[in-house]
Amino acid sequence: MSDFTSEFWNWYVAVLTVVSIIACLVLLWISGTTKVKATADNTTGHVWDGDLREMNNPLPKWWVYLFIITCVFSIAYGLLYPTFGKYQGLLGWSSDGQHKAEVAKVEKAIAPIYAQFNGMTPQQLAGDASAMAIGERLFMNNCAQCHGSDARGARSFPNLTDRDWLWGGEPEAIKATITQGRNGVMPPMAAAVGTPDDVRNVAHFVLSLSGSPHDSVRAALGRAGFAACAACHGADGKGNTAMGAPNLSDNTWLHGWGEDAVVRAITKGFNNQMPAQAGKLNADQIHVLSAYVWGLSNKGGAAAAAGN
Repeated sequence: MSDFTSEFWNWYVAVLTVVSIIACLVLLWISGTTKVKATADNTTGHVWDGDLREMNNPLPKWWVYLFIITCVFSIAYGLLYPTFGKYQGLLGWSSDGQHKAEVAKVEKAIAPIYAQFNGMTPQQLAGDASAMAIGERLFMNNCAQCHGSDARGARSFPNLTDRDWLWGGEPEAIKATITQGRNGVMPPMAAAVGTPDDVRNVAHFVLSLSGSPHDSVRAALGRAGFAACAACHGADGKGNTAMGAPNLSDNTWLHGWGEDAVVRAITKGFNNQMPAQAGKLNADQIHVLSAYVWGLSNKGGAAAAAGN
């Protein structure tokens, strides 16, 4: 990538732009000053396809003036705005600056809407119909692409309507997840477990933790191998929200269920990322959105808060 960010490209763009403008003006000057000796019928003597003759007529004045205006405009534009490589322009305009100004304008306009929610707890917000209407729109615009419009997720994308949380389901934990994002990594563990047969035994032991269909003999053999997994998932397989390690003793399977799916997880591992939303949403929006997400799996608590 360094080839595309070196100083050469700044100079390349600047020189190419200036040369192009000059070349257009030179071409116009040459076409206006070059005299062609015409014949009696005002043709140049050039003939194509047997009967197509070139007339010796000057360029229309309106076309010449328009050409000159275009060149002058391009020079003026280049002086005012970033055009010639790294030159920033006399107006100091930038797309990043314009974006920030527009974001600031929008945030100023919506600030009164969110101000009413600042003193409310997530539980109170989850019981407030107007706050949840705003939270739903925020969710649809920023979260539904991965978690689905119904928030029930899909394979590798968590269901937000149940109470199974990788990083914790308390309001502050949800807010931290939305703000900072998460990067859940399960390294390939096949080498630590042993042979392919050992991996399959551990897979059956993992299935046994949740009471899923499994081979009890293989599960017994895989108990010892599970020690390589216990560092993250715990000796009882109930997971660790501090590390984002899932609970293996319930019936929630983020990356697929069954022997083959568990073997694949142990063998290949996973690397899931939840992108941080702090760059897209301000603190007030995240406050409302986190309450909305919390309310998806705590409808009873939200109703109680609304009644208080």
